[in-house]
Amino acid sequence: MRANVIAQMSENCAARSFTREYVRALYDKPLLPLIDEARRTHLLHHPDNEVELCTLLSVKTGGCSENCGYCSQSNHHETKVNAEKIADLDEVMGSARRAKEIGTTRLCMGVAWREAKDGPAFDRILTMVSRVKELGLETCLTAGMLTYAQAMRLKEAGLDMYNHNLDTSREHYPSIVSTRSYDDRLRTLATLREAGIKACSGGIIGMGESAGDRCEMLRTLANLDPPPESVPINALVPVEGTPLEHMPPVDPLDLVRTIAVARILMPKARVRLSAGRSSLSREAQLMCMLAGANSIFFGDKLLTTPNSNESDDLDLLRAAGLKAMTQPAL
Repeated sequence: MRANVIAQMSENCAARSFTREYVRALYDKPLLPLIDEARRTHLLHHPDNEVELCTLLSVKTGGCSENCGYCSQSNHHETKVNAEKIADLDEVMGSARRAKEIGTTRLCMGVAWREAKDGPAFDRILTMVSRVKELGLETCLTAGMLTYAQAMRLKEAGLDMYNHNLDTSREHYPSIVSTRSYDDRLRTLATLREAGIKACSGGIIGMGESAGDRCEMLRTLANLDPPPESVPINALVPVEGTPLEHMPPVDPLDLVRTIAVARILMPKARVRLSAGRSSLSREAQLMCMLAGANSIFFGDKLLTTPNSNESDDLDLLRAAGLKAMTQPAL
């Protein structure tokens, strides 16, 4: 039974309702009507003017054996990020308590692994998940590929959601990563579903992909059964020492357009305005929220890259009349 579910993942991506032509036509709509449609869709499924605040915490930094072209933590690239051991539990809990105090309802813990391996390190991650859950926060983890048994252990420890991004389209993917296949990523998402863990999966724009690649990434996600409950849309943050360090800045309107299409295709998901937000103006951020983004990473750092200042974020929410979600959206 399990093998059949995993084997059918790729087929399901093409078998459901959204076609390439439909998604591309949606993406190519004039921007203001596209935003109007996304806004109408959003209001059918989500509270108006409410934004989820999430904190992303690195609990194991650097030394990853994957060669993702955008990542500062890959040991294939010469960056300023050094490999570190797993963080101390007390340190993680201190960060979690502070996150809750400033209004965060969801804590995502990042582990720079290609895949999780059973043993003391994984046991420590399980303890972190359990303890963070006890604080009343929604728990999320990203730690590479998982086996079904590992996913079940995480579920039993209290994990609500697991992040595993597709990054880009199947066609563009080999130019970004060669140490893991696209089907590897889809298999991990299938494993999460079997274990009853919610999926957080999105991608990155600004990696040299075409508009068609962006559409295909969103179509693949939307055609999963079920689609992800959380969809992070990242703008590339070029990091010195990575193959993508010289990529030009993302056009903010491309980010708005991508978010709008994500909202229409996946109406119930929390669409997360993620990495790259610190380079956006206040107005650009609000356009992203108007187009359907209802979740942001809150805190000065996203793993190893900068994020918007906490006080600036709170000022923006106040100025726009937006309110932070007060309870985890479990």
